[in-house]
Amino acid sequence: MDDNPGQNKIKYGSLVLMIFSAIFGFSNSLTAFYQMGYSSVIWYILAALLFFLPSALMFAEYGASFREAKGGIYSWLRGSTNEKFAFIGTFIWLASWIIWLVSSTNFFIVSVSTMLFGSDKTQSWHFWHFSSTEVVGMLGALFILIVTFAASRGVDKIAKVASIGGIFAFAISILFSLLSIVVLIMHHGVLAESISGTNNLLRSPNASFQSPIAIISFLVYAIFAFAGLETTSGVIDSVDRPEKTYPKALVTAMLLMTSLYIVMIVMCGFSTNWSHVLGKSNVNLANCEYVIINNLGVEIGKAFGMSASGAQGIGLAFAHFAGLTDVLAGIGGAFMMIYSPIKSFVLGCDTHLLPKELTKLNDKGMPASAMWLQAVVVIAIILFVAFGGDAASTFFTVLTDMMNVSSAAPYLFLIGAFPFFKMKKDIDRPFVFYKKQSTTWIVSIIVWIVIAVSIIFTCIEPVLQHDYSTAFWTAFGPIFFGLVGWALYAHATHKQNEEIVSNR
Repeated sequence: MDDNPGQNKIKYGSLVLMIFSAIFGFSNSLTAFYQMGYSSVIWYILAALLFFLPSALMFAEYGASFREAKGGIYSWLRGSTNEKFAFIGTFIWLASWIIWLVSSTNFFIVSVSTMLFGSDKTQSWHFWHFSSTEVVGMLGALFILIVTFAASRGVDKIAKVASIGGIFAFAISILFSLLSIVVLIMHHGVLAESISGTNNLLRSPNASFQSPIAIISFLVYAIFAFAGLETTSGVIDSVDRPEKTYPKALVTAMLLMTSLYIVMIVMCGFSTNWSHVLGKSNVNLANCEYVIINNLGVEIGKAFGMSASGAQGIGLAFAHFAGLTDVLAGIGGAFMMIYSPIKSFVLGCDTHLLPKELTKLNDKGMPASAMWLQAVVVIAIILFVAFGGDAASTFFTVLTDMMNVSSAAPYLFLIGAFPFFKMKKDIDRPFVFYKKQSTTWIVSIIVWIVIAVSIIFTCIEPVLQHDYSTAFWTAFGPIFFGLVGWALYAHATHKQNEEIVSNR
């Protein structure tokens, strides 16, 4: 008997920070302001109400009821529907996060550059005969190796690193908010981006977001800003009193993130005039976060009477700190994503569906073999993109387009399975929010339609731009991953049936 059942278990505070680190992106608010200005608040509220809030409560019910399961969302889907549905849905989910690791690693290296130099210098990085792209690729591969090695040493290491990332992500959000208030006070309440009637609240200052399709496509972005909540299900068996702690942490993190997103979007306008700062040709989605942070530092310097060079120095220091925060948050997110999705898939599956070697645990209780196989796949894609020339770059663009929809498609499985989960009579439910089956069906259908419409508009937008290749691959992503998952499941069950027949 364990005399200390709570010992080495993840506590409420650590779990909130893990969830915060895995999902919250400080840059999401700043990017939203760059794309839609103040009007992005409305879409974030809609995303929170129509996706984040109802789905978080669904996942809280899933997690509390399947608190002893080690398979995360695989266990949720299998316990609600059947093995085949669970295998295919979780495989699509896993594939999307593997591609996410490839994409996020490149952004992580850019954050490292900003942390060190105050701006993105990766294009000037050269080593021996290797180009800057190849150097970034090798650094990304090294990062994946280090994270996989450290994460395979135990879930306590993941919790500690993810908590640090969450603390810094939360800290820069608070610091940004406080300094923005200081600028507003020093400017005697005058906003840099003024609010004139309802026009600013309903219309984007960005010329790229004027058409109805483009505006609705931003709802997709807002939904993706909240995506990833289910990834924390992979650590639920390591949580102290999960039936109470997990739902409470989910709801806390949900309210905290939604509030911070909205407040920081509004506060961007305290110091940043959209046309003067963000409306320039050299500002884009990749660097708009650092442009806004740098500008905040400059405005702080000016407000306290510093010289132009002194104010620029403050802005540069702010950019350094933003880079540091993104690096730490990126490490925390990578630790979570390198472990939780693969663990949910591998440990949730019945042993006959996967090779035995992948289901083995090391002395720390981690599926190390599966994690290293995942690392090999991620590194192979990173290096192929870095060393493959133009063809590889095109391939990477295709992967990114596939990821956009593939990362949303698994929610169709999770939300679609929820009413059937509620219909099960033999499940212990220590946490129940949706008490009536009729309410469950209504909410599930609304959320499912919101996600489906988001996916459809994401696929339609390239068609309107006459980019039919991108449109095809964007739609083909989840279909392709689903077919691969179906083929793997069919092969495993066919092999099992042959073994049963041969043993008779």
